Amino acid sequence: MGTRTDAALALLALAAVTSFAVRADVTLAPIFLIGGGTATIAFELLAAREYETVRQYWDRRSVQLASLTAAIGGAAVGARVAPVLVLSLCCGAAMSYLAVLALRRTGIVPPPQTWW
Repeated sequence: MGTRTDAALALLALAAVTSFAVRADVTLAPIFLIGGGTATIAFELLAAREYETVRQYWDRRSVQLASLTAAIGGAAVGARVAPVLVLSLCCGAAMSYLAVLALRRTGIVPPPQTWW
């Protein structure tokens, strides 16, 4: 597994969340987009501290599918309960993660195992 698989999963989640936002006719809130992005960056920094352990778990197909299912399911519920908040957070998180992957892939950001 690796960057391509991670990007494909993030794109699937972003496509689902975007679909929910379009169906619910939601205008995403910039403050919550930023909040989702900030949470993603914070998580990536924390996960990088134990890179090998996190990668060992994440490389399991069952963990990837469960995470994707939870993300899409959570967004679906959020689209009914608090659409602007939840869908904005989810979009911000997915877009930030894709940006981190792109920056790592191009070499602008070093691999996470070197962050700490």
